[in-house]
Amino acid sequence: MVEVDREILGKPPSADGAARMLRRLSGRSHLVHTALALVTDSTAHEVVDTARVQFVNLTDEMIRWYVATGEPMDKAGGYAVQGVGGLLVAHVEGSPHTVIGLPVHRLPELFAAHGQDFWALIKTRSS
Repeated sequence: MVEVDREILGKPPSADGAARMLRRLSGRSHLVHTALALVTDSTAHEVVDTARVQFVNLTDEMIRWYVATGEPMDKAGGYAVQGVGGLLVAHVEGSPHTVIGLPVHRLPELFAAHGQDFWALIKTRSS
């Protein structure tokens, strides 16, 4: 989820909604929170990872162009850093994987909470 000014921005409901979101994010930083959970038969553990994203200053022309690509329509906050929306991002503090949607760097922590060695499991699978 995208958070700006303590408000959550979901997926835009329309092209106009996407443009409004992008105008709001223009030239500012916002937070992206991504949750991750691992569930076994008897327990569940979850983590939330957060990254701060700084947008460049967007012109109306840039916003019209990006919205016309269609990319913002199914993305929280109306952009995809892993797509052409990456052109809108000045920098990311934290893991880019968190912004993309799967903070893989937190997987070992989740497995450890279940008494599993993530790296040993990966090694076993790749052997």
